[in-house]
Amino acid sequence: MRASVEKVNLLEPSAGSPAASGYRMPAEWEPHRSTWLVWPHNRRDWEIKTSAIGWCYVEIIRHLIDGEAVCVLFESREIEARACEQLRKAGISPECINRYRIRTNRSWIRDCGPIFVARQRDSAGSDVAITDWCFNGWARYRSWQHDNRVPREIARRLKKTRFGVRQRTASQSLPVVLEGGSIDVNGNGLLLTTEECLLSARQARNPGLSCTEIAQSLCDYLNIRRICWLDQGILGDDTHGHVDDVARFVSPDVIVAASEKDTNDENHWRLKENLVRLKHLRTLNGKAVDVVEVPMPQPVFFEGERLPASYLNFYIGNRRVLVPTFNDPNDRVALNLFSALFPHREIVGIYAGDLILGLGGVHCLTQQEPSEIR
Repeated sequence: MRASVEKVNLLEPSAGSPAASGYRMPAEWEPHRSTWLVWPHNRRDWEIKTSAIGWCYVEIIRHLIDGEAVCVLFESREIEARACEQLRKAGISPECINRYRIRTNRSWIRDCGPIFVARQRDSAGSDVAITDWCFNGWARYRSWQHDNRVPREIARRLKKTRFGVRQRTASQSLPVVLEGGSIDVNGNGLLLTTEECLLSARQARNPGLSCTEIAQSLCDYLNIRRICWLDQGILGDDTHGHVDDVARFVSPDVIVAASEKDTNDENHWRLKENLVRLKHLRTLNGKAVDVVEVPMPQPVFFEGERLPASYLNFYIGNRRVLVPTFNDPNDRVALNLFSALFPHREIVGIYAGDLILGLGGVHCLTQQEPSEIR
């Protein structure tokens, strides 16, 4: 697999593609118009801790609402009413959020929701559009059809241009499966992902597409010119290696990467291989990328199952960076590292000990909509 990956380095957008028209996926730290969430409603995600998860959402909204709009999807009128009551109890007026009644299977909007792109149009502003990738329940779960329609429905509600992502092969045109948590971008043409997620044939994302064709889709729709293919994700991740648990951009040429010092922990070897690959990454102008190592928390288990606890599943809001915490000694280490990396944003710990039972974190629950580019 590695030989085929090495052939995909510098990419050029196809004629007529969104990227050829100037669209790109902005980095997460660039200004947002809003953050999108799906209020939790599927008890199979969090089981006995479902009632606690709504309060985690309240905390996330509380720390975002003064810096950007917050848009929330609700599965039903009853779910919306209960959520509004929780917000009121926390001193947040439900009128402060933008509420949408849209059917969903689950709450992980990072993976099923729209991936926004933007282009500078003229001195008056820019276009913000939606790329609509196919979602198939992480090639694992059967119920995903409502989630797959979320980008189309949001594009309709916002009256935004929607690009349905397809890749032409030698014999046909195929929809491209991609989850937002499987990629991370620096806004200047670089993208992080893992071979385990996007290239492993047994994960059934895109069995009809080659590595080169998947890379071309990322170039054409997100304006990616170079891909850093990491190896694997962490233990306990049911998404087959999403990169937002292992490595993230925090500026155009700085990456934070998870590391595990315990050589008896399988994550040690997985993350060590990723660090080796990251240290060879260069920006498009040839500058070496700085890699800042962030320790892993102690392993988290529930009923004998290891959960994908990681500080890398953070979210960058306009004013604050929300970092998952686990009542672990390394919580303070991670928060201090992020404070140094984001001197102009407040760093807020969000307790994720209950949240992680659903096999996802703060980043998995959120999706940024960029502001108009000026």
